[in-house]
Amino acid sequence: MGARAGLLAAVGLAALAASAAAEPSRLARSVAGLQAPAEIRVDRWGVAHIYAGSVRDALFLQGYNVARDRLWQIDLWRKRGLGRLAEDFGPQYVAQDRAARLFLYRGDMDAEWAAYGPEAKGYAEAFTAGINAFVDEIERGERPLPEEFEITGARPARWAPEEVVRIRSHGLTRNAAAEVERARITCEAGLEANALNRKLEPAREIALPEGLDPCAIPAEVLADYRLATQSVSFEAGEVVVAAAEDLPAEAIGSNNWTIAPSRTATGRPILANDPHRAHGVPSLRYIVHLEAPGFSAIGAGEPALPGVSIGHNGTIAFGLTIFPADQEDLYVYEIDPANPGRYRYGDGWEEMRVEEETIAVRGGEPQTATLKFTRHGPVVFEDVANHRAYAVRSVWGSPGTSAYFGSADYMTARNWDEFKSAMSRFGAPSENQVFADTSGHIGWIAAGRVPVRPNWDGLTPVPGDGRYEWDGYLPADQLPSAFDPDQGWLATANQFNLPPGYERQVSYEWSNDARFTRIAEVLAADDSVTLADSMALQTDPTNATARQILPLLAGLSPRDAKVASAVALLRDWDGRASADSAAAALYEVWIFKHLGRVAVARAAPAPAARIIGSGDLPAVTDFLATADAATRDAILSESLQAAFSEVRTKLGPDTSAWRWGDLHQARFEHPLSPLVPQGDRERLAVGPAPMSGTMLSPLAATWRASDYRVVAGGSFRMVLDVGEWDNSRVVNTPGQSGDPASPHYRDLFPLWAKGDYVPLVYSRPAVEAATETVIALTPASR
Repeated sequence: MGARAGLLAAVGLAALAASAAAEPSRLARSVAGLQAPAEIRVDRWGVAHIYAGSVRDALFLQGYNVARDRLWQIDLWRKRGLGRLAEDFGPQYVAQDRAARLFLYRGDMDAEWAAYGPEAKGYAEAFTAGINAFVDEIERGERPLPEEFEITGARPARWAPEEVVRIRSHGLTRNAAAEVERARITCEAGLEANALNRKLEPAREIALPEGLDPCAIPAEVLADYRLATQSVSFEAGEVVVAAAEDLPAEAIGSNNWTIAPSRTATGRPILANDPHRAHGVPSLRYIVHLEAPGFSAIGAGEPALPGVSIGHNGTIAFGLTIFPADQEDLYVYEIDPANPGRYRYGDGWEEMRVEEETIAVRGGEPQTATLKFTRHGPVVFEDVANHRAYAVRSVWGSPGTSAYFGSADYMTARNWDEFKSAMSRFGAPSENQVFADTSGHIGWIAAGRVPVRPNWDGLTPVPGDGRYEWDGYLPADQLPSAFDPDQGWLATANQFNLPPGYERQVSYEWSNDARFTRIAEVLAADDSVTLADSMALQTDPTNATARQILPLLAGLSPRDAKVASAVALLRDWDGRASADSAAAALYEVWIFKHLGRVAVARAAPAPAARIIGSGDLPAVTDFLATADAATRDAILSESLQAAFSEVRTKLGPDTSAWRWGDLHQARFEHPLSPLVPQGDRERLAVGPAPMSGTMLSPLAATWRASDYRVVAGGSFRMVLDVGEWDNSRVVNTPGQSGDPASPHYRDLFPLWAKGDYVPLVYSRPAVEAATETVIALTPASR
């Protein structure tokens, strides 16, 4: 074991030993709705270990406990998803509320519950009853109102079980936005102008569907869709309706791998997962441990969902990354000029379904929202002047596609067959699910609803007149999977991973393969992998794109001093985007802010270039590798000069003093920061800390162009020792609690920023040794 590996392992052991020396505090409480005595043990890292007499009480206490830690977060989640923001925050939210309601599940609830397995409805009922029990304690004055509600003047709401699953817009599906871009670029400059926008895998020649006029796609056609799926922003007491700065597709992904006993130092499987999403405070995911007779689960899920979606149950381990199946289409309709409520379908006209809903508005009169739907989905835009309408068709409309709720079915699986059976019912988002069990097996399944498009490829919008219909979904057994492969490991990182010869149409748009390239080379080179090795790989800052891009500089003969200095700095760089690296500061700014922008400006017609922006790095790299020398060198020189000038302006003229971490820093802002005085803003914020990594390294650390701030990546990281579960390690930044007054609001941030972990204790003795607080719970007599 190397020095770093030993240090990583020692961090958790020392913390566990220290916790064992301290006597835990003990609390007692009676809870209305609890059916039998139970116990919550909160460990020194803020993880709640729930021991209950029944599965129902375990899920009830999960809801109760998450409300204790994250009530503001889950309450806002519910109100945003249901379109109930204006009721608490005022008229500025009406447009977002209306948009969210367009994407609610409106189908049969019996079919919806059945799609998640036989226990799903009971889980949701117990979970929401627990949330409501905590809210009731606040209403009775037994608990203080969390300060976020005091700041906004809002009140926490009670939940209905169906609200957990009816909300669809918190999930991730794709590729309506890409379809719109492609159509607009084609309108401006022809099909070939799309070359630098997105690399298609497998290679595909774009063709317009018969009947589609690409110039009929307005730039703002997805405005409602964006409103429905964006987070809630606050500024100076008002909601900012415009979405936050867009993140590149690579920012929303994940890494996972599962390693067979034959390739590990212990002879036990290892499973690792670090999902990448936008950072926030509190974090997107929440760790919990649930124990009841016949039921066990520990790991992370989204706080507003029962159970866990990433973790283990004592027999199997599971982890996920996005499998970028194409789960959306934009439909374009001809509208009847004599009756704008009808759209062309087949040889005639079909009536839109219209629903009127009332949006309550704090401080104002209720507003009526008119929601329109075609047979394909919600109408997101109407072009009255040109008699056109547009609807988004998504897998969201089908039963069983509430994001991640499919974990209710798979988290109790006991072996590969049961896990694979549960995966056959998994809906959304489409995922690469990895598996390991205590018998030494490993596996991977691509799971999720994948529409069958018999006569088009999903790359552009299509007419909604009946010529382009889905023919159901690909059967689960027609999606790729692997079990106990000869190579002894499986890994995914959102990259193109359809097996050779696979001919079914799933998607043509995948993430840059740089993260997978690095993960694969490390795993393939080591047949004695340790837990510390997997932790080091999750925090590896290597950007593998440097191996493709830097050789392009070999033939460059710089005439400009800045370009010469840039080339000299990058010439021998190893691609590790470490916080102390000068070359990383230049390379990251160059490839993400300047290289693509200059390449697109030179290679694409000006009208298309304005839409494409910086393009897609793999497509730009392919273009540079095949361009004539003069064109390539001109692009490299101009972009390097601009990048060098930018970094010098920020970090000074002495390149030896440059540090990537001086630019690239993590600081998490609370969403309510704009509503409070400066002193409270600092109290609510977490950070800053210099960060290694980039969006294209296994250590995912996506930064925004405006200020280099780290805004997305793996806030949750997990490495599991399958079978010796107490050896497992985890981190969840900035902390488990959403309460700014809690010691667990920010305690994990320094560890996370340094690449360290804490134990994910599971056995009862290990939990007892790590316990910080014991909460003894009894049913209330009322």
